[in-house]
Amino acid sequence: MSNAGASHPAYQAMLEIGRAQRAVFVARYLRDRDLQREIEEGLNVVESWNRANGVICYGRGGEISTNRREEVEMTALCLCLRILQAALVYINTLMIQDTLALPEWQEVLTDADQRGLTPVFHTNMTPYGEI
Repeated sequence: MSNAGASHPAYQAMLEIGRAQRAVFVARYLRDRDLQREIEEGLNVVESWNRANGVICYGRGGEISTNRREEVEMTALCLCLRILQAALVYINTLMIQDTLALPEWQEVLTDADQRGLTPVFHTNMTPYGEI
């Protein structure tokens, strides 16, 4: 395949549109504190999930410690890991529901607080699987 497509006017126009969209987004991000908070909250959820994976993959320090394709695939696609992740989120969801059902929490949390709740946390779990 040659680079002839790279110089096509439609391709160049799409590149320019992408650059313009990024510039608009960056300008909006720098100006809008709510957008910054929303993005930060999303990143925190992802980081929390990554930390939880580190606890679940305790034996390897949460890292893939090989460069063998078969072993990397086995670690990445490990059914056991996925089951543990799903179980942790399920247990956390049940605990949050039980807590929110208590009368003393009915007036404490605002709608924004409740929207901010996530079952993706692992601080209630030890590296040995105890909850």
